[in-house]
Amino acid sequence: MSKITDEVTALALPIAKSLNVELWDVEFVREGGERYLRIFIDSAEGIFISQCEEFSRSIDPLLDDADLIDGAYILEVSSAGLERTLKKPEHFIRFIGDTVEVKLFKAIDGAKKHRGTLLAYENGNVSINSGGQEITFPSAVISQVKLSPDFSQYR
Repeated sequence: MSKITDEVTALALPIAKSLNVELWDVEFVREGGERYLRIFIDSAEGIFISQCEEFSRSIDPLLDDADLIDGAYILEVSSAGLERTLKKPEHFIRFIGDTVEVKLFKAIDGAKKHRGTLLAYENGNVSINSGGQEITFPSAVISQVKLSPDFSQYR
């Protein structure tokens, strides 16, 4: 994590606890010439827009007081989402048995994306079952791992 995301995380954790939500992730990114501070929250019951609004109202003055970011940025608070990115060991452990999409920096077996059931996470290495075959990806080749729910049942 960067210094900014570490410091925002420290500010956000007590707010998450007070609102009875989980702090899923914090990102500080540049997209299309704009800078975004994104805070993702979660709960077993799901996240409502009112919770995002309350979280945003609670953290905004703390961010202003801490003055962590020079210049303008856009603050976004949202649900981690159904297709959430898994980053922390606890994220992977929680979703063992679920379907994930593993994106790679370079192709393995002719593909940069692999979809399958998450089997294990050890020391950054991710193992999935894809088409009946177990594949383990070393952490150095993984660019992103996301949940990949099957929406075909809703058609």
